[in-house]
Amino acid sequence: MEAAARKGVALDIRIMPESAHTAEEAAAAVQAELGQIVKAVVLVAERPEGRLMPIVCMVSGRNQIDLGLVAAVTGEVFLRGATALEAGDLTGYSPGGIPPFGHGRDVRIVMDQDLCRYESVWAAAGTDSAFFQIAPRTLRMLSNAVVAQVAKEFRRSAAAAPPIQPRLRFEVGTGA
Repeated sequence: MEAAARKGVALDIRIMPESAHTAEEAAAAVQAELGQIVKAVVLVAERPEGRLMPIVCMVSGRNQIDLGLVAAVTGEVFLRGATALEAGDLTGYSPGGIPPFGHGRDVRIVMDQDLCRYESVWAAAGTDSAFFQIAPRTLRMLSNAVVAQVAKEFRRSAAAAPPIQPRLRFEVGTGA
């Protein structure tokens, strides 16, 4: 990707014969642990005038975003998950293929610290069938990410995954 090349990093992008629609499918495709898959989740911070500020959260494939932790790290009051259309408009990429850097506009990037436990991780390279392997420290540098705890381990069960709440409002109290 051009953004990496401009910073002197060559990426070995692997094109898979089939799309990977889930972190589990991506892990199987690249023969990696589920935790090594970088999920790029697009959140939006709503501004009073209706403008949306995109925040891309990179989390391990085995984890789930915690909007409260993201709010605490970013200082944003109104956070919600972006719709597929918003994610595409704000990053320039379709969901499932959103890379951790090289977006079409300025995007705030937050990287969950759990990704740093791996020697290397796998991220999307612009489509849901293209991936590259990278060291977490290089990923942080290329994406100019803030590294913090913004996810919790997702305990999978036979039941369906709980939906992401469409909107959370965090207000600073007066202490009363």
